[in-house]
Amino acid sequence: MYNHSQIYRKQEVLTASPLHLVIMAYDLAIRSCDQKDMVTALKAVSALRDALDYNYAEIAMNLLSLYNWCLDCIRKQEYKQAKQTLVELRDAWVTIENQMNAPRTQQVPAGVTVAVHSA
Repeated sequence: MYNHSQIYRKQEVLTASPLHLVIMAYDLAIRSCDQKDMVTALKAVSALRDALDYNYAEIAMNLLSLYNWCLDCIRKQEYKQAKQTLVELRDAWVTIENQMNAPRTQQVPAGVTVAVHSA
């Protein structure tokens, strides 16, 4: 039987954007490193690795290297090192999410001027 927090988490996952799901996976990986929960940490980082989009090859390959390094750290029970990298990556994704969700304002491109004529 579900408790209220499980129902809330399930609803959050079902309604989250793909980007927010990535952030949630980072949260799980980081929390698992804090708790020294190797199995869950490995699953969370593996999920991040498996979700890489190779249409953006350079970024995907860089993230793949970082995820594999984190997986190695977790297997060696070097949770602090893995967590530090995961926190930095998570913060970068949160910044991207915030920028995407920021209200769009019309900006005048640099160098564009408007002439005002009085009647």
